Amino acid sequence: MSIDVAQARADTPGCREVLHLNNAGAALMPNCVVEAQIAHIRREARLGGYEAKEAAEREIERTYNAIARLLNCTPAEIALVENATVAWDLAFHGMDLREGDRILTCDAEYGSNYIAFLQARERKGVSVEAVPSDANGQLDIGALEGMIDGRVKLIAVTHVPTNGGLVNPAVEIGRIARAHGIPFLLDACQSAGQMPLDVDAIGCDMLSATGRKFLRGPRGTGFLYVRRDFMERLDPPFLDIRAARWTGPDTYEMRDDARRFENWEFNYAAVIGLGVAVDYALSWGLEDIEARVTWLADTLRRRLGRIPGVNVADLGARQCGIVSFAVDGPPPAETRQALRRRGMHISVSDRHSTLLDMDRRSLDALMRASVHYYNTEEELDRFCEAISELRTQSAA
Repeated sequence: MSIDVAQARADTPGCREVLHLNNAGAALMPNCVVEAQIAHIRREARLGGYEAKEAAEREIERTYNAIARLLNCTPAEIALVENATVAWDLAFHGMDLREGDRILTCDAEYGSNYIAFLQARERKGVSVEAVPSDANGQLDIGALEGMIDGRVKLIAVTHVPTNGGLVNPAVEIGRIARAHGIPFLLDACQSAGQMPLDVDAIGCDMLSATGRKFLRGPRGTGFLYVRRDFMERLDPPFLDIRAARWTGPDTYEMRDDARRFENWEFNYAAVIGLGVAVDYALSWGLEDIEARVTWLADTLRRRLGRIPGVNVADLGARQCGIVSFAVDGPPPAETRQALRRRGMHISVSDRHSTLLDMDRRSLDALMRASVHYYNTEEELDRFCEAISELRTQSAA
């Protein structure tokens, strides 16, 4: 089934207001997601928060089931949390890493993740090593294989970096991790919702993601996948009465599923909205979403590349819906503001978000336009015209 763009736009009130190319930041929510949240907030207003939660149990469970379908896993392997960084941190800080252990990551690793690596190096004496990139800019699989030894205790890689369209070869990384019995943590924050994710095919033991980006869900939602037979190897960084049961004055029992990584309090309206967003994505089909998103992004790269003074900066043999570029002239933040005044939304990736990659390419900041299936060719034309006009004005 191909994407019915007219229907997708009709479902999305924001399409009537703005030209939104900031889907890698926070995508426009469809009506069904908005209405699901409002309905639960009204339920809380009528019944009270605890009573509304009890009345919504089926809708809450639907969220776990939807994410399980999205990832091809079981609901028992899913934990709901506030955001992707919390999900990633719960997995990483649950690892039993010790002095001398090695962590392998990638050049394009996200800043929050790398800061956690450096903190673990300070506290535990682990080493952190970035696997070199290949000629296409993605993690070099041959180099990864050559760096494996008995001290490698974790491979942690960002699937799609925040600063460009690169897609790291997750399946090939997973194959190496499985062959050597090394835990594999995949940050899927930018890939969930714009391409299929099958945790069995990827071979990851842990995966973190957010709801607000390409899944088109609410802000303040995220989730963690932990493979069932890996769960006992993680020690949750903290426990409360949702994650565990107090069984005696000196004893407790952890839950036997991934909800041991959750805590008691939730924004249940957002949880319900996340489930609706995932079901909505599944209704379109992730293969069809990826095909349209990839085509739109390729189209945008070609059109931007024809504008004098614009340099497209995306790497990777496989590329996705994030388009990074630089424009000769004013700083990227000024161009972003000029576009916003025209009702056009993009983001800016600065050096600190992906420091190793940006320094390797001598880049300080890049503009980031991220498409989604509800965007149109006409919007891309208008956006490129605006970039061309702003470039001309800055050169005058």
